[in-house]
Amino acid sequence: MDVVVVGAGLAGLVSARLLAAEGHQVTLLEAGDRAGGKLFSTEVAGVRVDVGAEAMLNRRPEGVELARALGLEVEHPALTSSRIWTRGELRRLPRSLMGVPLDVDDLVDSGVVSPETVATVRAEPTLGPVVLEEGQDVSVGDLVAARFGDEVVDRLVEPLLGGVYAGNSRLLSARAAVPQLVAFAARGSLLRQAAAVPTTYDSPVFAGIAGGMGRLAEALLADVVARGVDVRFGAAASSSGRVEGRWVVDTEAGETFVGDRVLLAAPAPVQAELLASVAPDAAAALSDIEYAAMAVITLAVPHDQADGLRAIGSSGFLVPPIEGRRIKASTFSFAKWEWVRSAGEAAGLTFLRTSIGRHGEVGVLDADDATLVQFSLDDLADATGVRLAPETVHVQRWEQGLPQYAVGHVERVARIRAALPVGVQVAGAAYDGVGIPAVVASAERAVVGMLQEL
Repeated sequence: MDVVVVGAGLAGLVSARLLAAEGHQVTLLEAGDRAGGKLFSTEVAGVRVDVGAEAMLNRRPEGVELARALGLEVEHPALTSSRIWTRGELRRLPRSLMGVPLDVDDLVDSGVVSPETVATVRAEPTLGPVVLEEGQDVSVGDLVAARFGDEVVDRLVEPLLGGVYAGNSRLLSARAAVPQLVAFAARGSLLRQAAAVPTTYDSPVFAGIAGGMGRLAEALLADVVARGVDVRFGAAASSSGRVEGRWVVDTEAGETFVGDRVLLAAPAPVQAELLASVAPDAAAALSDIEYAAMAVITLAVPHDQADGLRAIGSSGFLVPPIEGRRIKASTFSFAKWEWVRSAGEAAGLTFLRTSIGRHGEVGVLDADDATLVQFSLDDLADATGVRLAPETVHVQRWEQGLPQYAVGHVERVARIRAALPVGVQVAGAAYDGVGIPAVVASAERAVVGMLQEL
């Protein structure tokens, strides 16, 4: 079987690898000049660091298992103690499920919310279950606010969801973004079920790759090439169709690729365009999926400048939108990853990064790179009391950063898949999860569906 895979991000690479392993001939089309999508490492001040995704969930196996299968060394964060910059200071992040408090005493000690909100949280066990009917959905923010109050949403849920989805909790689907929360709520009190939620002491929450997550993309690319996959860069797919029983994909450069099957692993807008003539209902539903733009600002500062940051004893901090700051988070890479600390020390540098950009924010990302860097330095100084003067900076913009799982997303995805013609499968972060393990699983599902059609 000949298969054309569109998009050489993580989903496309994994799909191509699995199909080639089954003995099929695969052509992998990529609009850009590199593979990996958001898995991207580059040199900053002579040290190679991640400027896209820098971690994956460890408790979900797909990403870690893939890395090990490719011979990569998996590393866990050296320090996982995060902070919330709220109510005038950096406060300890209390134990939670995506911001939903799981320990009232821990919440009180953190000082993140007011005494009035603490009282609301303590009363949560008196509330009855929230059972969503089949096909019914609710936003994460509305579900949490009904049980714990608006302040928990504003100061805990929003910054945590902002880190994962760059989204607004009042718009994000609870079923799609935090399905565990929906399951717990259907059984009753979340506080009473807190013991069922794993802590960071049970097993590491996150994992990375020594040398950067970008190495995962590089290893995948090398693997698919070794398996005989024909990888074409600068091949932006513009249309697809069916001719004499076979699938045809045309590119903007005027090339035509023909296969028995097509697997679309590009961002949702590209998939929508390619499906417009062959699956208009699927294309219309894909067009409804919006994306959040964002930027990652990497700072390489002289080692002695960062003593004050090291003294905080944290892997970084999150910023609730309610605080009105420009950055939404900062990762102290030097504290979180041993390999970053070692590489930095060898160069006499300390590495950290900030992220800017949430869905629906207007104007902030219109600023030029120098202004984004200044926003980062100013907010870091206000949060930590440390004024940095970086030796080198790097600004990585992600225009189609993260897909937004609006209320009704699960049903929308089901409609898309049901509307696909025989011979076409879809995969990627727009479907069943934005994290690395979820995207790997999406590719696996698409390949299994394609093979079952045979």
